[in-house]
Amino acid sequence: MIRQLTLALIPAIALTFSAIAQDSNKDSQDKNLDVRSSVGDLHVGSDADAKKVGLPLYPGARVKSDDKNNSQANLSVLTEAFGIKLIVAHYESDDAPGKVVDFYRDKLKKYGKVVECHAQKHGDNVDVHEGKDSKGKELKCDEDSGPVTKLQVGTEDNQHAVAIEPTDSGKGSTFTLVYVHTRGKSGEI
Repeated sequence: MIRQLTLALIPAIALTFSAIAQDSNKDSQDKNLDVRSSVGDLHVGSDADAKKVGLPLYPGARVKSDDKNNSQANLSVLTEAFGIKLIVAHYESDDAPGKVVDFYRDKLKKYGKVVECHAQKHGDNVDVHEGKDSKGKELKCDEDSGPVTKLQVGTEDNQHAVAIEPTDSGKGSTFTLVYVHTRGKSGEI
Protein backbone atom coordinates (compact mmCIF):
# COMPACT_ATOMS: atom_id res chain seq x y z
CA MET A 1 0.00 0.00 0.00
CA ILE A 2 2.77 2.45 0.91
CA ARG A 3 4.65 1.63 -2.30
CA GLN A 4 1.51 2.28 -4.37
CA LEU A 5 0.93 5.58 -2.60
CA THR A 6 4.56 6.57 -3.12
CA LEU A 7 4.42 5.72 -6.82
CA ALA A 8 1.16 7.63 -7.18
CA LEU A 9 2.78 10.68 -5.58
CA ILE A 10 5.83 10.73 -7.89
CA PRO A 11 4.28 13.15 -10.43
CA ALA A 12 3.13 15.54 -7.69
CA ILE A 13 6.52 15.37 -5.97
CA ALA A 14 8.29 15.99 -9.28
CA LEU A 15 6.14 19.06 -9.99
CA THR A 16 6.72 20.40 -6.49
CA PHE A 17 10.42 19.74 -6.86
CA SER A 18 10.52 21.59 -10.18
CA ALA A 19 8.89 24.66 -8.63
CA ILE A 20 11.25 24.61 -5.61
CA ALA A 21 14.30 24.03 -7.80
CA GLN A 22 13.31 26.88 -10.15
CA ASP A 23 12.82 29.20 -7.20
CA SER A 24 16.11 28.18 -5.60
CA ASN A 25 17.94 28.70 -8.89
CA LYS A 26 17.00 32.38 -9.02
CA ASP A 27 19.93 33.16 -6.71
CA SER A 28 22.32 30.31 -7.46
CA GLN A 29 22.60 27.43 -9.90
CA ASP A 30 23.88 25.06 -7.18
CA LYS A 31 21.37 25.81 -4.42
CA ASN A 32 19.85 22.73 -2.81
CA LEU A 33 17.39 22.12 -0.03
CA ASP A 34 18.35 19.56 2.60
CA VAL A 35 16.15 18.83 5.60
CA ARG A 36 17.11 16.26 8.21
CA SER A 37 14.77 15.39 11.04
CA SER A 38 13.84 12.57 13.36
CA VAL A 39 10.95 11.78 10.99
CA GLY A 40 13.10 11.51 7.87
CA ASP A 41 15.38 13.24 5.40
CA LEU A 42 14.57 15.33 2.33
CA HIS A 43 16.89 16.48 -0.44
CA VAL A 44 15.70 18.70 -3.28
CA GLY A 45 18.20 20.11 -5.72
CA SER A 46 19.40 20.71 -9.21
CA ASP A 47 22.53 18.67 -8.53
CA ALA A 48 21.55 15.90 -10.95
CA ASP A 49 23.72 14.65 -13.77
CA ALA A 50 24.37 11.51 -15.79
CA LYS A 51 26.79 10.16 -13.17
CA LYS A 52 24.16 10.37 -10.41
CA VAL A 53 21.71 8.55 -12.70
CA GLY A 54 24.36 5.82 -12.94
CA LEU A 55 25.15 6.30 -16.63
CA PRO A 56 27.93 7.97 -18.59
CA LEU A 57 27.11 11.17 -20.44
CA TYR A 58 26.83 10.74 -24.20
CA PRO A 59 30.04 12.15 -25.78
CA GLY A 60 29.60 15.79 -26.78
CA ALA A 61 26.20 16.13 -25.06
CA ARG A 62 25.33 19.27 -23.15
CA VAL A 63 22.64 20.31 -20.69
CA LYS A 64 19.50 21.14 -22.65
CA SER A 65 19.74 24.90 -23.14
CA ASP A 66 16.27 25.83 -24.36
CA ASP A 67 14.50 24.24 -21.42
CA LYS A 68 12.63 27.02 -19.61
CA ASN A 69 12.34 24.80 -16.54
CA ASN A 70 15.25 23.52 -14.55
CA SER A 71 16.96 20.82 -16.63
CA GLN A 72 18.29 18.81 -13.73
CA ALA A 73 16.33 17.42 -10.77
CA ASN A 74 17.47 15.43 -7.75
CA LEU A 75 14.88 14.47 -5.15
CA SER A 76 15.05 12.03 -2.28
CA VAL A 77 12.67 11.47 0.58
CA LEU A 78 13.76 8.92 3.16
CA THR A 79 11.66 7.94 6.17
CA GLU A 80 11.25 4.79 8.25
CA ALA A 81 8.00 4.01 6.40
CA PHE A 82 9.18 4.56 2.81
CA GLY A 83 11.85 6.03 0.61
CA ILE A 84 12.08 7.46 -2.87
CA LYS A 85 14.97 8.71 -4.96
CA LEU A 86 14.29 10.42 -8.28
CA ILE A 87 17.02 11.85 -10.49
CA VAL A 88 16.20 13.48 -13.84
CA ALA A 89 18.66 15.14 -16.23
CA HIS A 90 17.89 16.63 -19.68
CA TYR A 91 20.52 16.86 -22.40
CA GLU A 92 20.92 17.61 -26.09
CA SER A 93 23.31 16.42 -28.76
CA ASP A 94 24.11 17.32 -32.35
CA ASP A 95 24.08 13.59 -33.19
CA ALA A 96 21.08 11.77 -34.62
CA PRO A 97 18.77 9.98 -32.16
CA GLY A 98 19.85 6.56 -33.47
CA LYS A 99 23.43 7.11 -32.33
CA VAL A 100 22.29 8.15 -28.85
CA VAL A 101 19.94 5.14 -28.66
CA ASP A 102 22.76 2.74 -29.61
CA PHE A 103 25.09 4.30 -27.01
CA TYR A 104 22.60 4.05 -24.13
CA ARG A 105 21.25 0.65 -25.14
CA ASP A 106 24.78 -0.67 -24.62
CA LYS A 107 25.40 1.26 -21.37
CA LEU A 108 22.09 0.19 -19.78
CA LYS A 109 22.91 -3.53 -20.21
CA LYS A 110 24.96 -3.50 -17.01
CA TYR A 111 21.66 -3.13 -15.09
CA GLY A 112 19.88 -6.02 -16.84
CA LYS A 113 17.58 -6.66 -19.78
CA VAL A 114 16.91 -3.47 -21.76
CA VAL A 115 13.27 -2.86 -22.73
CA GLU A 116 12.93 -0.63 -25.80
CA CYS A 117 9.65 1.17 -26.45
CA HIS A 118 8.51 3.86 -28.88
CA ALA A 119 6.00 6.55 -27.97
CA GLN A 120 4.50 9.80 -29.21
CA LYS A 121 5.87 11.78 -26.24
CA HIS A 122 7.80 11.37 -22.98
CA GLY A 123 5.74 9.63 -20.31
CA ASP A 124 3.76 7.45 -22.71
CA ASN A 125 3.88 3.79 -23.47
CA VAL A 126 5.51 1.85 -20.66
CA ASP A 127 3.48 -0.56 -18.60
CA VAL A 128 4.39 -2.54 -15.50
CA HIS A 129 3.66 -6.26 -15.43
CA GLU A 130 4.05 -8.90 -12.77
CA GLY A 131 7.41 -10.53 -13.26
CA LYS A 132 8.95 -13.77 -12.11
CA ASP A 133 11.17 -11.82 -9.73
CA SER A 134 9.59 -11.33 -6.32
CA LYS A 135 11.56 -8.10 -5.85
CA GLY A 136 9.43 -6.12 -8.26
CA LYS A 137 7.37 -5.89 -11.37
CA GLU A 138 8.94 -6.01 -14.82
CA LEU A 139 8.72 -3.11 -17.25
CA LYS A 140 7.18 -3.84 -20.66
CA CYS A 141 5.97 -1.78 -23.61
CA ASP A 142 2.25 -1.11 -23.82
CA GLU A 143 2.30 0.01 -27.46
CA ASP A 144 5.19 0.59 -29.82
CA SER A 145 4.96 3.53 -32.23
CA GLY A 146 6.19 7.12 -32.23
CA PRO A 147 9.31 9.27 -32.51
CA VAL A 148 10.42 8.95 -28.86
CA THR A 149 12.59 5.92 -28.12
CA LYS A 150 12.53 4.81 -24.50
CA LEU A 151 15.08 2.45 -23.06
CA GLN A 152 14.36 1.08 -19.59
CA VAL A 153 15.97 -1.43 -17.29
CA GLY A 154 14.81 -2.72 -13.95
CA THR A 155 11.55 -3.04 -12.12
CA GLU A 156 8.75 -0.79 -10.96
CA ASP A 157 10.65 0.17 -7.82
CA ASN A 158 14.22 0.33 -9.16
CA GLN A 159 14.75 1.52 -12.70
CA HIS A 160 17.05 3.39 -15.04
CA ALA A 161 15.53 4.96 -18.15
CA VAL A 162 16.58 7.04 -21.14
CA ALA A 163 14.12 8.77 -23.47
CA ILE A 164 15.56 10.00 -26.79
CA GLU A 165 13.83 12.04 -29.46
CA PRO A 166 14.74 14.18 -32.47
CA THR A 167 14.93 17.92 -31.91
CA ASP A 168 12.14 20.13 -33.23
CA SER A 169 14.47 21.34 -35.98
CA GLY A 170 15.24 17.74 -36.98
CA LYS A 171 18.97 18.28 -36.45
CA GLY A 172 20.33 16.39 -33.48
CA SER A 173 18.48 14.94 -30.53
CA THR A 174 17.36 15.62 -27.00
CA PHE A 175 17.36 13.00 -24.29
CA THR A 176 16.40 12.56 -20.68
CA LEU A 177 18.17 10.30 -18.20
CA VAL A 178 16.11 9.06 -15.24
CA TYR A 179 16.77 6.98 -12.15
CA VAL A 180 13.90 6.00 -9.83
CA HIS A 181 14.24 3.89 -6.71
CA THR A 182 11.49 3.38 -4.15
CA ARG A 183 11.23 1.19 -1.12
CA GLY A 184 8.74 0.28 1.54
CA LYS A 185 9.57 -0.03 5.23
CA SER A 186 12.68 -2.14 4.64
CA GLY A 187 15.50 -1.79 2.17
CA GLU A 188 18.05 0.83 1.27
CA ILE A 189 18.20 3.55 -1.33
